[in-house]
Amino acid sequence: MKTKLFFIVIAFTLLAGCSSDDSSGSINSGVYLPLAVGNYWTYDVTTDGLAITNRDSLYISNDTVINTKTYKKFKTLNIPFGFYSNSLRNNGVRKENDALYMSGNAGLNLGDVLPIDLSVTDLMIFKESATANQELGSVSGVINQDFQGYPLVINYTLKTTALETLPTFSIDENHSYTDVKKVKTTLNLRVSTTVTVPGIPIPLTVALLNTQDVVSSTQYYAKNIGMVYANTILSYELQDFSSFGITLPIPQSGSQTQNELLDNHLVNN
Repeated sequence: MKTKLFFIVIAFTLLAGCSSDDSSGSINSGVYLPLAVGNYWTYDVTTDGLAITNRDSLYISNDTVINTKTYKKFKTLNIPFGFYSNSLRNNGVRKENDALYMSGNAGLNLGDVLPIDLSVTDLMIFKESATANQELGSVSGVINQDFQGYPLVINYTLKTTALETLPTFSIDENHSYTDVKKVKTTLNLRVSTTVTVPGIPIPLTVALLNTQDVVSSTQYYAKNIGMVYANTILSYELQDFSSFGITLPIPQSGSQTQNELLDNHLVNN
């Protein structure tokens, strides 16, 4: 999708060495994302400004063991277009009490040219008993990465937050659900590099991207079905660094809204 300003892919997120543990209570649910091998969900993916509708197919393929814990492995039939399917693709999800945890790899692309590779370990992505605005999981870190000869320092924070529970939720007359829980995922970045300026004896550190949320995604989970709708806003605003002789093949700013709507599903709890 070269027509996109930028594309966030291969999970969730969007994210790095995070461990969340909540073993209180004895709730055995997790039915807001049924985790049985063979379960599948198909989504219609639309992007503001683009006339076409793409289709993602997400399914649970098998059990997988990560750090002695058993997870359900999520896969897609093809490389997905949507943020949510990308966030779970090739990653593992497990349930403990009423919480869901994800482990695996994640990636971020700005303009399809600036890859950022991250990893996730037991990041809590859902909790049935969470209260509104309760933080579920958060992880921060620093990545050092070379990009077209520029040494980048990428500071990131990934956070998941429980929002309200909706007795009913309707997108249109063909997509109405009961008992829906909302979860918000945000990815905050700051990117800097080091440059040499003629006449200055020491390298200078230049901020390419000041601290800002580049991803804000809200997912809607319906009981006994799974994720039924996701709205993701992708945006960024680069600093003006032309005076330092830095040229990157990325637009100065970008903004894009993406929607993922459940079309078909087959689940067993």
